Amino acid sequence: MVSIWRPMLDVRSENYKEMSERVFLIRTERGLPYGMDYFGNTIAYDATNPEVRQFVWNIVKKNYYDYGIRMFWLDEAEPEYKIYDFDHYRYYLGSGLQVGNIYPLKYAQGFYDGMKAEGQEKIINLVRCAWAGSQRYGALVWSGNIDTTFTSLREQFVSGLNMGLSGIPWWTTDIGGFDGGEQNDPEYRELIIRWFQYGAFCPVFRLHGFRNNGQKSDDSRKPSTGGPNEVWSYGEVAYEIFKYYMFLRERLRPYIAEQMKAASRKGTPVIRPLFYDFPADPKVWEIDDQYMFGPDLLVAPVMELGMREREVYLPYGSSWTNAWTGEIYQGGQSINVEALLDKIPLFLRDGVVLPIKEPIQE
Repeated sequence: MVSIWRPMLDVRSENYKEMSERVFLIRTERGLPYGMDYFGNTIAYDATNPEVRQFVWNIVKKNYYDYGIRMFWLDEAEPEYKIYDFDHYRYYLGSGLQVGNIYPLKYAQGFYDGMKAEGQEKIINLVRCAWAGSQRYGALVWSGNIDTTFTSLREQFVSGLNMGLSGIPWWTTDIGGFDGGEQNDPEYRELIIRWFQYGAFCPVFRLHGFRNNGQKSDDSRKPSTGGPNEVWSYGEVAYEIFKYYMFLRERLRPYIAEQMKAASRKGTPVIRPLFYDFPADPKVWEIDDQYMFGPDLLVAPVMELGMREREVYLPYGSSWTNAWTGEIYQGGQSINVEALLDKIPLFLRDGVVLPIKEPIQE
């Protein structure tokens, strides 16, 4: 995968003059054609124009696709502006006030159409933003540059469930948050452990972020680097926990593949609120801190610092097995369960067996 980082063109770009003269860039109603200052004055190309999408794809094909690249990381798909006066920007399809939200869909479409025209059948690209229908263009959406806090984790939890209900099943976050976090800070270590556990039960399991204590750049036109963010960067305790959940995710591959097939064929969300599977239980409509990972696994993330026990509601009409202890409960009740640092509460539905605790085969 190659990151073609932004749809933004710097005024110094070799393509800027031609694209400006051909009205291939987003226009401004007043003043200079300027959208954002990021190591230079930039403006986004107009992805709502099919001719522009083809123009950009031809460049991408020449420089990447023809060399064998078959997957792209499409960052900054919004696009981003220094000042969000949407009436100031005009697209091929209309004013930014009217059509601005469709930009990420069209951005993804440009790559999808180009790849499809080359005969590629299985198309998936990592995209920072989406709009209704983006899934038809192979969009795997992540939630952007988010904070490194438990509050942010809670917000991502809600965002992911809403994304699935909106018809976009392939979704992920930057585990641990994007901007910040110290590897040796005990509180941050706890946060990233809890986030990592939650991430193991998301449609896409992905670690990414710009950690503190990176290297500063001496050139103001170039970004600095983030600090270490590999799984071994947070000490032995965290590393052993991370390893366990990576291998657990691998053991669950057949189960996850079935959920992906259902998402592809029927639009079934891979992660969904409890009311999706248990609409007749009035209690589940009030539960906003648990979810189902497929039809058989209930997940209750820990989203508070220092929490080592939490309440879990088990939906009515099914029996539930604590995946860690083997204890069986009847649905329709709330229970308190242990949530030690290395455990995310998990419950299996109606006697289903999944390899949560199976030993790793050498």
